[in-house]
Amino acid sequence: MTSDQLAATLGHPKRLVEMERVHNFRDLGGYPTASGATTKWGTLYRADGLHRLRSDSDIEIVEALKLKSVIDLRTKREQREQGIFPLEQIEVDFHHVSIVDATWSDSKETPQIDDPVEFLIWGYRDLLEIGADKFALAIRILSERSNVPAVFHCAAGKDRTGVLAALILSLVGVSNEYICADYGLTKRAIERTIAWAKEHHSDMAKRWTTINPVYLAAEPEAMRVILDDISIAHGSVANYVRSLGVTDAEITSLSALLLEQ
Repeated sequence: MTSDQLAATLGHPKRLVEMERVHNFRDLGGYPTASGATTKWGTLYRADGLHRLRSDSDIEIVEALKLKSVIDLRTKREQREQGIFPLEQIEVDFHHVSIVDATWSDSKETPQIDDPVEFLIWGYRDLLEIGADKFALAIRILSERSNVPAVFHCAAGKDRTGVLAALILSLVGVSNEYICADYGLTKRAIERTIAWAKEHHSDMAKRWTTINPVYLAAEPEAMRVILDDISIAHGSVANYVRSLGVTDAEITSLSALLLEQ
């Protein structure tokens, strides 16, 4: 894989689903795997806060995707304060799979770490420890044919969403290079979100521009360390999710749903 191939794959015109109010809605298709297959387009999406799907144009874009299910990885508090996917307008099976009970900004356990890579490594190790069974549940949901096409999301589409995307892509054979680069695309999405908020949502803009900047970082090196952690401890991501109760049949089903030759 050359840098040009990587850039072309990441920048594929289908990658970003452009919308007015949602800025990190991305298709996980087009990634090559070790077996020679490629992840399917139009099957699995990762996203940021889908409670912002409130404009007619954005609703139309999402309706055209013909989603069957939505997995919301946020906390109950986030849902209560921000809202949820517009179920009254788009009919889907809605799954609330809260990875953690409190976000970093709400938790007294969050340490003060100024280096963004080191902070994210701490944070993602913590997510995997606290939310292991919830990541497994999300994977099981997505392994069922009746549940795809699907989208999973959190608030920024970066941390909880990023870890789940990394686990899924690794499970189906995508290399760490592509996984980490895909994760890094959120940097630009954060910039788009802040720019939109400054123009249209002053409260959100204030919150995003005054929050500890390490909370908004998306450093590929951090995800690389997390994937290495898993490989060192378990041999592979597949072995790791098996340890969480995900079956071989579910892994096989997920691969069949997400891959094409």
